[in-house]
Parts: sequence; structure tokens; C-alpha cells
Amino acid sequence: MTKVTDGAVTEAAHVLVAADKFKGSLTAVEVAERVTAGLRLVAPQVTVEALPVADGGDGTVAAAVAAGFERREVPVTGPLGDELTAAYALRDGTAVVEMAEASGLQHLPRGVFAPLTAGTYGSGELLRAALDAGARTIVFGVGGSASTDGGAGMLAALGGRFLDAAGQPVGPGGGGLRDLATVDLSGLDPRIADTDIVLASDVDNPLTGPKGAPAVYGPQKGASPEDVAALDAALAHYARVLEKTIGAQAAEAALSPGAGAAGGIGYGALVGLAASFRPGIEVMLDVLGFDAALSRATLVITGEGSLDEQTLHGKAPAGVAAAARARDIEVIAVCGRLALRPEALGRAGIRRAYALTDLEPDPARCMSEAGPLLERMSAGIARDFLV
Repeated sequence: MTKVTDGAVTEAAHVLVAADKFKGSLTAVEVAERVTAGLRLVAPQVTVEALPVADGGDGTVAAAVAAGFERREVPVTGPLGDELTAAYALRDGTAVVEMAEASGLQHLPRGVFAPLTAGTYGSGELLRAALDAGARTIVFGVGGSASTDGGAGMLAALGGRFLDAAGQPVGPGGGGLRDLATVDLSGLDPRIADTDIVLASDVDNPLTGPKGAPAVYGPQKGASPEDVAALDAALAHYARVLEKTIGAQAAEAALSPGAGAAGGIGYGALVGLAASFRPGIEVMLDVLGFDAALSRATLVITGEGSLDEQTLHGKAPAGVAAAARARDIEVIAVCGRLALRPEALGRAGIRRAYALTDLEPDPARCMSEAGPLLERMSAGIARDFLV
């Protein structure tokens, strides 16, 4: 196998660019385009293959479309109840559904949060659209949620009923769950039982408690300490009511890895959709055909906006590097900001990391000029490793 030794490729190189987005500045597709352009400025003879990747969060549908899936758009209910257009990806009976497309923070007005009332009804509508399109395997990528409703809104869109003591539907969002008296899941779309649903997430938090969805992620959605306490109590109550409805598995699922993902929508998927949980990057690498692309590679370039401790815990670059290391293929990382020491990178299987801040120390300019800076930085990678 062709190897990178002493800073240069020993034979004709085939570079695989498998990076995630630089959040807030470049999509994964744009990262791949800029890296490719920079490499070819210095080493035009090198074969460069782009495979944008994602770990289940925002950008997951775009990565699937870049890999050959068909983009489908449908009208859905946004996190605040207004109508918006969301997309999913479909190929050969497999759908990639991104929760953030329907229920993500990006759909809230700038500076406006609704930690107690934002819901996930639109995510259920997006799943239903995938079922309508004939999907019998659904990769449900979750992350970037505006809501902390435990997936109740999603399940309601698929036929579940969440009622208060008067027999009326509870209010939207996690705050409404405090009034929950009964749950009826008998009306859930029957096609769910015949569909393999994979919960793809890069977090393994439980539903409630110190490491649960409200405590860890609520503040990112505008939740005050009082809101966090209210949401944690509401979700715990939700789990108890579900336990009365479907049995002990509801309580067990609340403690399962991934239950707290995306405001607890992971819990709704585990309990109501019988989803199986897998780390998002593992699922997406399978779906995107990464293994076949890796078999052609002599050098892999991965990355994301910030390489830090979170990267090492299930983020896309760590997954890419682990797979490449298993094939004994060298890995280089690109990022906007680097907060990992060389030894930590080495343990993750990354030989060297390049950061935009090495070229431009001003973080604001790094964000606004990320594309040209990344292209310039990639030309440096080519000089270091490909010529």
C-alpha cells in the first residue's frame, strides 16, 4: 500500500478528503472543494476524491446528497409551529433524515429561544414523508435541536396522543409535558414496525439528571436554571407516564445511551420507534460508502471547525481517523481552531493538524475568510506531503 513517509507520499497519491463542516463558515461540501483546490494548486497530478461527512447533526442530509442520495423537500412544522421546508435524502429504500432540518436551532429567529415550548412535530412529519416515499431503512440523525420535548412532538406527528387530565392534548414543547396524564401510542403509523430505524447521534447522554438533556444542552437553547429544573422534572414525569403505558422498558430507555440526544428526541425514538442507537459517524460512514472510498486512498484529510476534546468523543474526524488507522493509512486534519496537543492527535490516529488560526490569528477573520484561508492552508499540506 502507498504510504506517506518523512512528509512525502512515496508513490502516486490518491487523497481522500473526508471532512465535516466548519460550523458557521463552511459546509462539508465547501470544505472539500477548498481543500481540493488548494492541493491541486501545488500538486495537480494528484488524484483527489471528496466525500463530505457528517456525524448525524446538521449537515447530514447535505453529506448524503453529495454521496449520491436524492434530495427530497417537504413542508413541515417548525419548532415554533410555523411552516417551513425541510429536506431528507433517499436512495434505494434508505432515507437519511436530519432532525435539525425540521426542528433545529437554525429555524429560530436570531436571539430568540423557546426552551419550554419549542417542539419536534416537524421531525415526525419528516419521518412520515420518508415512509411515504417507500423508505424501509431510516437513518435518523439528531443534533442541533431547538427543543427539549423528549420527542413527544415527533411521536404526535406519527400518530401518538399525549393528553392532560381533561383528555386534551398537552401544550407544545417540554414545558407542556408537566401536564401529561396519559399517553396512547396505539395510533402510531403501522409502517414503523416494518422499518429499520437507526438513531444516529454523537452524544450518549441519558434523558434526565446531571448529564441529561436539560442540564447539559438546555442552556444552549436559552434555558435558565429554573427552566432546566422545570424541563428535567417534566421529562422525568413523561418517562413515568410512558412506563405506565408500555412497561419497564420506558424507564430503561430513559437511562440508555442516546436517550438525551437532541433534547430527548433520542428517547422518543428509542421508546416509540424501536430505534437502535449507533454513534452517528459510524452510521454515516457506512451509508456514505466510506469503506470503498478508503480502499482507494493513500492519504486521508479530515477535519471540522474546532478540533478539541469533543472531537475525540464520537465526532466525525475521530471516526474517519479510526477507520483509516485500521487500514494503516495516514491522516491529516484541517480545522479552524486547534485545541488538542500532538500526543492526543496521535492517539486518535491523526498524524498532523493544520489550523486556520495559524495563518490568521483573528477568529473573526478566520470565520469570514475561511474559504480562501483553507485553500491556502491546503496548498501548504500539498507541499508538505505530496511533492
